[in-house]
Amino acid sequence: MDSSINKSESDAFTDTSFDDIRPLNDTEVKDAIDFLLNDKWFKIIVEPLIAPITWGDFSEEMRSCEKIIDFQKNVIYTIIYKFIAGNVEELDLLNPRNIDLNQSHMYISNHRDIVLDAGLFNIILHGKGYDTTEVAIGDNLLIYPWITTLVRLNKSFIVKRNIPVREVLAASEHLSKYIHKTINKEKQSIWIAQREGRAKDSNDRTQTSLLKMLTLVNRNQPIESLKALDMIPLSISYEYDPCDFLKAKEFQLKRDIPNFVKSKEDDLINMLTGIEGYKGKVYLKLGRPLNEKIDSVSPSLKRAELLQEIADLIDKEIFRNYEIFTPNYIAYDLILKTDKFSDKYTQEEKENFKAYVERQVDKINIENKDDEFLRNIITEMYANTLINHLSAQD
Repeated sequence: MDSSINKSESDAFTDTSFDDIRPLNDTEVKDAIDFLLNDKWFKIIVEPLIAPITWGDFSEEMRSCEKIIDFQKNVIYTIIYKFIAGNVEELDLLNPRNIDLNQSHMYISNHRDIVLDAGLFNIILHGKGYDTTEVAIGDNLLIYPWITTLVRLNKSFIVKRNIPVREVLAASEHLSKYIHKTINKEKQSIWIAQREGRAKDSNDRTQTSLLKMLTLVNRNQPIESLKALDMIPLSISYEYDPCDFLKAKEFQLKRDIPNFVKSKEDDLINMLTGIEGYKGKVYLKLGRPLNEKIDSVSPSLKRAELLQEIADLIDKEIFRNYEIFTPNYIAYDLILKTDKFSDKYTQEEKENFKAYVERQVDKINIENKDDEFLRNIITEMYANTLINHLSAQD
């Protein structure tokens, strides 16, 4: 598929129904780039990331972009490639069931990294000659105007979360209609995380509230509504999670401080750490299409039970398709106090992993720091991947 084909060229979304949440289109690229280059905070954040490229050269490259795909290819992907070149040892998309990537699907994925989960998927798709996906992003991450503009230039649509309770249903119906239209009428694939926010302990579970939202386009036929999206579970596996210490820090803060909420600055630190940090090997694997299993769910179930069964199907497929790395085997044995997988690693590798965990704990600076708690939390993150993988084997 020619990845230069996009909404504006196919006369898509000529109405204004979804202007509040949709990505930008080609006709809006120039104004959006001007806005970004004139935003002081965009320059403050981005200029150190692009070095040794000068701000002048970067601005010239930005202004040369006329289409969304130009911006993705020449700006976003160039920056991401710059960082993964130094901290990703292997990167691959595995497609054992030969999913037709030219067709429109909803890729429903586990969520490890705020920026890179969808970013790496789209980089691989583009590299293989396929169209990139649109990406769902929560408005809680749009902490500055320049971030909103940047993600909308990168084919992201907005999931409204910071809204009054009385507006939630209407916003969910609106989003559901947008997603169904995008996949079924515009033939544009979508990437969406299986849950709101990352699974901080790597215990990935699909939220039924997400599935409920997806059925609001035709709430009387929930199974048919979900089947219409042709959902493909996508498993993303990082050998190392550079944000593991930040997630552990958040666990202790939530344990110790009632009603703890991360700040905007915390979210930005997580984004930058995820982009810049070492990840080792990264594999993305496409699972069995949900439609192959969804008809096994009884339509006579109560709505909540039906959605939970479908969520369980998605979870099992994501678990089954994890790539298991050496740190996962070591962490499993450490947490469960066993030597079940001792044949998968050497004693030296075990000591290296334990030293790695200590280094990550050392990065955490908080009051009443609980080293043992933090050490266990980080280790559990790596163990849970294997624990869930084993639970999904037929």
